[in-house]
Amino acid sequence: MKEKFDWKSFLKALAVIAIPVALQNLLTTTGSMIDTMMVSSLGELQVGALGMCAQFSSLMFSCYWGFSGGGALFFSQYWGAKDHKGIERSFGMVLVCMGVVALIFCGASTCTPQLIMKVYTDKVAIQQVGVEYLRIVGFAYPLQILSVALGTLLRSTERVKISLVSSIISVATNIVFNYLLIFGKFGFPQMGIRGAAAATVIAGLVNVGVTYLFCLVNKYNFVFHFRNHFRWDKLHTKEFFVKCAPVIANELGIGIGNMIINIVLGRQSEQFIAALAVFRTFEGLVISFFVGFSGAAAVLVGKPVGSGHLHEAFARAKRMVYICMGCTFTVCVSIFAMHTPLLHLMSLEGESFKICTMLILIYCVAATIRMSNWCQNDIYRSGGDAAFGSIIETAAMFIMLVPLVCLTGLVWKAPYYIVFMMCFVDEPIRFIIMQKHMYSGKWIKPVTPQGKEALREFGIRGSE
Repeated sequence: MKEKFDWKSFLKALAVIAIPVALQNLLTTTGSMIDTMMVSSLGELQVGALGMCAQFSSLMFSCYWGFSGGGALFFSQYWGAKDHKGIERSFGMVLVCMGVVALIFCGASTCTPQLIMKVYTDKVAIQQVGVEYLRIVGFAYPLQILSVALGTLLRSTERVKISLVSSIISVATNIVFNYLLIFGKFGFPQMGIRGAAAATVIAGLVNVGVTYLFCLVNKYNFVFHFRNHFRWDKLHTKEFFVKCAPVIANELGIGIGNMIINIVLGRQSEQFIAALAVFRTFEGLVISFFVGFSGAAAVLVGKPVGSGHLHEAFARAKRMVYICMGCTFTVCVSIFAMHTPLLHLMSLEGESFKICTMLILIYCVAATIRMSNWCQNDIYRSGGDAAFGSIIETAAMFIMLVPLVCLTGLVWKAPYYIVFMMCFVDEPIRFIIMQKHMYSGKWIKPVTPQGKEALREFGIRGSE
């Protein structure tokens, strides 16, 4: 007889993990929005430059997120198997790999900001402003990446409140120092956009410091067992990189593809560039809710896979996708309903206002499907299958998105909304493919002994 799904305990567990993570990222996005509002008072030129610099940060995100996503797979499954040494060893691998990325992007931002800005836009005035911002904000990159590594570990081991409190304090710090340093209040120097960069560095220091402090107070020892972090052996190191390789390749490929797309978008009108920069803050609001589901997937699916409760993981995964779609659509509609006063707060008027309105309207439709695809990909990764979704996403990027965006934006000189729509043309196709794989159950590929043993009775062949 088929077991009845326990909706009550599932939704309760989902809320316990997803809501704090969503709130944490919502706070960060709100801080970025307020940051943009303050910078917007300096002019559309500064807003456009801030948006272009954010694209470089997105490339960095793509380079390190593969290690974070791969790490979450091991953290959650080892957490389900109660293998604390495995968690600590995996955390050390994540720290080293993400640290290398942090140093590369910190060096590039502080030493070659002119080259970076020339790549992203051909507007000289925007380049000059962006160089001022990058030279300072590059020092925040190692802090931000360390914070992400800590957050991934905390989330995967069901300690989401620590990251939430750290984010609240960090965002508050960022807002205060933005006000003090951008406008030169209370005796502080008036630094303009450089002040926004300096505030980001200060907030990064506070975030990492507070996170470690709360881990110490709460006796969360995983982050302090430094010797165990680097006790790697050949078998586990190989398994870590084999499992992470598809995620790393996927995120790097998507990062390069998005960079090409952003280069095309950065060669549109200055009004479009300013509108796009503001749109990205609204996009961040949607993504902040999605990240809550992503974090929940790592635990609610990865934990039972690691402990050998594979049918439970399978049942949870299917339902999580549709809940994600419903929540994403609700958030998108809410944002569109409030977009007019919010865009005015961002100092968008005239053509820039019209462009941003159209971007938000298009995104309301596209995001609902996109977030469900991302959610399924994260579920596959937490279940042990890092390859399938990564291959589909990367292939779609370079077979469909990049060629279509380049053709419409650079060759055919199509209207901006056509170019923007091409950024999402693959989502419905991927959704159908991803759903088929979801219901096959072949994405369940445990890394723990308990999970591998249960796989023999699961009824669906998987790779060990």
